[in-house]
Amino acid sequence: MNALITGATKGIGKAIAFKLASAGYNLAICSRNLNDIEQVKAELSQVNPLITVIGIPTDCAELKQLHSFINFVRQHFDVLDVLINNVGTYIPGSIFDEEDDNLSLQMKLNLESAFYLSKVFGKQMRENKSGHIINICSVAAVRPVVQAGPYTVTKFALLGLTRVLREELMPFNVKVTAVIPGSTLTESWDGESVNPERFILPVDVAEAVLNCLQLSKGCNIDELIIRPVGGEV
Repeated sequence: MNALITGATKGIGKAIAFKLASAGYNLAICSRNLNDIEQVKAELSQVNPLITVIGIPTDCAELKQLHSFINFVRQHFDVLDVLINNVGTYIPGSIFDEEDDNLSLQMKLNLESAFYLSKVFGKQMRENKSGHIINICSVAAVRPVVQAGPYTVTKFALLGLTRVLREELMPFNVKVTAVIPGSTLTESWDGESVNPERFILPVDVAEAVLNCLQLSKGCNIDELIIRPVGGEV
């Protein structure tokens, strides 16, 4: 089984990569930093020496680089069984007060990268009548975050994309899932004085993703919300 994970060298993406490596998936990964990719590739090979791990530096906000990554994956994997659109960025700010460019950047990373990857590999899955697309969304997609208005807009859009993909691919036996995490303890909280027990951990999200992939052939998790026990931080 072959899986592609964007933003796979940190946080949730890295946790998913390790979970899938342990389960025997061959992996295609990307991030912007070559050293990070090589380090994670080495670590994944130690977790499971039997799998193939490929990756190249890719800024998923740049369409040309994204297409280069798509071609790279196609050269190595004849079939992609799982697409996990994880890459994204969070820029806090009010709609009325933040820089105009912030919306554009978040749209490119949080939505457009998932759109184009899903379009390319979803078409292949449609032809094969098999596959699974998982989009890592956010509770901001179902509950607006007023201190991050444009981010909320992009996550609403990503959830909308997921729902459209689900309907379009349903007749072709292709699964589509939105995993919707709340406050998750990733590098974005570095420097903050926080209690780790107030958060979801990246491994929790990774476990949920693997569970979605391991369900019976006739079962699909449409949307899965994962929140801290005490609510959002």
